Amino acid sequence: MFTPIHTSLGAWLLYQGSSGLLMHNGAVFGISSLISGAVFNPSRDNIPIIAGLVSSILPVYLLAPNLLPEYPIAPNSWTTAATTFGVGLLLGWGTKNGRGCTSGHMLCGLSRLSPRSLIATATFFTTALLTANMVGGGSNIPPCPPSTPCYTVITPSTPDLVFMSSAVLLSTITNFFFVPKFLSRSKHSRTTFSYIAGLEFGLGLLISGMADSAKVLRFFALPTDPSRFDPSLALVILFGIGPSLVTYLSMRPGQSAEKDKTTPKPTLAEKWRLPTATVGDIDWRFLAGAVAFGVAWGLRGVCPGPALLRAVIQPTWGLATMSGYLVGNLG
Repeated sequence: MFTPIHTSLGAWLLYQGSSGLLMHNGAVFGISSLISGAVFNPSRDNIPIIAGLVSSILPVYLLAPNLLPEYPIAPNSWTTAATTFGVGLLLGWGTKNGRGCTSGHMLCGLSRLSPRSLIATATFFTTALLTANMVGGGSNIPPCPPSTPCYTVITPSTPDLVFMSSAVLLSTITNFFFVPKFLSRSKHSRTTFSYIAGLEFGLGLLISGMADSAKVLRFFALPTDPSRFDPSLALVILFGIGPSLVTYLSMRPGQSAEKDKTTPKPTLAEKWRLPTATVGDIDWRFLAGAVAFGVAWGLRGVCPGPALLRAVIQPTWGLATMSGYLVGNLG
């Protein structure tokens, strides 16, 4: 169902988490590399973010349980487990070789005006759209309740609205006032904010609907069946990518403040740690990876961040998917 208020507020939290990590720690919020890094090369740059992302489930569970997604049945046979593993494999191989997913390329890359991210996003989004509508004639796109078009507007309850608004207000105060005023430029401060950024981003995924696989698939449904189309996630572009673009254009972060004296340092770090690859670095593995990720996204409606949240909420599904994801990252 169309949730303009939920998604707009959630998108703002996605912006707070991703742009906050850029402004304060000087790094890009690429969930796919953060997850694989936390397993294969754990450090204070990835573990706190993943911990914050996972812990975002707790306040939602305790204070606004209606915002938790209702997932399909977890794998209950060897066949469904193998299929789920296979989708996780595509997800892992695709995001590794495509050098990112919806967070690193779409949310962060497009807002940094990266041509490479634009090509990746166009590739995996188009592939996901085609996959969702062509597999089974679009039958894997779940319908909404009978006689109710998925573009029907749904507004939040008062308790949910209070929770979401409070989360947005607290994150905004934290990012724009508390961190610059009270945290110093140090490793400890960067670790602290890494956790905060992960928490903000996780709340954004849950509140916006990005963590709801059915909602994502319905966003791809327009060409097949307009009654199944849920336009909510278009608001992520407006309230997630839009503010991130404004932040980037106003800050113009560089690779190193030492090399460019006109570029300020990040709030908590000595230098910027931004991707250096260009369009010239695009090869067949990059494009094949974007396509593979798009297929996985179009089949099940999940990308790495939402997959990690679902793995916590639905461990049986998570075991199959994240095992496949990690194996895919080895390729």
